[in-house]
Parts: sequence; structure tokens; C-alpha cells
Amino acid sequence: MDFQTAVKTCFSKYVTFSGRAARSEFWWFMLFVWVAQLILTVVDSTMFGTVTTTEGGFEASTNTPVLSGLFALVTFLPTLSVIVRRLHDKGRTGWWYWIALVPLVGALLLLFWFVTEGTRGANSYGPDPLGDLPDDFDDGYAQSSIPRVGD
Repeated sequence: MDFQTAVKTCFSKYVTFSGRAARSEFWWFMLFVWVAQLILTVVDSTMFGTVTTTEGGFEASTNTPVLSGLFALVTFLPTLSVIVRRLHDKGRTGWWYWIALVPLVGALLLLFWFVTEGTRGANSYGPDPLGDLPDDFDDGYAQSSIPRVGD
């Protein structure tokens, strides 16, 4: 799934907490949210904030994050739903997201689940978002002529 398709899919499934989301859908949408939030924060600082110059540079801040605040509200539910669907792809219930409240360990565990491959084939949350792959699927890589250790 490419960037544009992932963003469209996440917004079209605005509050769809059922089904599964592939890694590419999840990570492209997270990149979109992060970059857009960063850009809007800079715009908020320049339009509504104050800039203080110091000897080593400058410092920009704002007390009214209008644009970034609106964007955060608009993307909150799609972000939450793609997180739940990504956990479903791993065969886990969306309630596992609450493990993020456990300091450090929870965030690391979620990150591990988000970066690893989902369950191949259908699971209890729906069909494989990448399509049902045969059991002997080899990821499209050619066989290596280098012998394995112990062969």
C-alpha cells in the first residue's frame, strides 16, 4: 500500500475498529500524522506565537495552537482505529492498546507488535489485508546459491 492509499483508507475507515490493517497502512498513516502535525505546529508558532531571539539562536512558542489542535482532533479517531486494526492484524484485541500506560515496557511492546508482520491468512478479526497468501509463499525472493550452515 502506498502513502496516498493508506491515508485515504484510514480516513475512509474513520471510526472502523473492526478488521485488520497492514503494516504499510499503519506506518504510512502515522508518518502522515506526524509530518502534518510538525508542519502545523511550525505554522502555529509563526502565525500565533512569539519569537524570542537569544545569543545562540531563537525560540518560538505559542499559547494558541489553533491549526495543530484542530488537526489533532480530526485525526484522533482515525489514528485510534488504525492502531486497533493493526493490533487485530497481529491477532490481538484492541484493548491491548492500554498496555501503553505501563511506562517504557508498554510502549516498547506496542512498537514491537507494530513493526512485526501480521498473522498470515485469515484470523478471528478478518481476512488478511494483504490477501490470502499460500503457505509456501516465499516473499518473491530468488533462492540463494549459498549453502546453509550445516547442509
